[in-house]
Amino acid sequence: MSSPEIASLSWGQMKVKGCSTTYKDCKVWPGGSRTWDWRETGTNHSPGVQPADLEEVVQKGVKTVVIGRGMSEALQVPLSTVDYLKKSGIDVVVLQTEKAVAEYNALAARGVRVGGVFHSTC
Repeated sequence: MSSPEIASLSWGQMKVKGCSTTYKDCKVWPGGSRTWDWRETGTNHSPGVQPADLEEVVQKGVKTVVIGRGMSEALQVPLSTVDYLKKSGIDVVVLQTEKAVAEYNALAARGVRVGGVFHSTC
């Protein structure tokens, strides 16, 4: 299974190719996507993305995870989260969301088993 293309991104809205849902925040992985509901793990802008936010994506067998920090990069990514991915043998890329989507799509187009979590507002 290949990683789906993120077809569009604007403030508060993301669309994934092959999916009719419009997401505010989303998780993507080879063969799928879903809403990233911060309430599931108690995530907030600070301290930010937790390993628990990424566990589902990691379990899909990804080689790279791209994290979109928001349009204004308000979402933090603690070193402990980056370390969790690296210790799992996964490359991690942390960028402003527009840049993160571009990087994710480029990796997916090259056939990399890439996953990601993306915040589409602040």
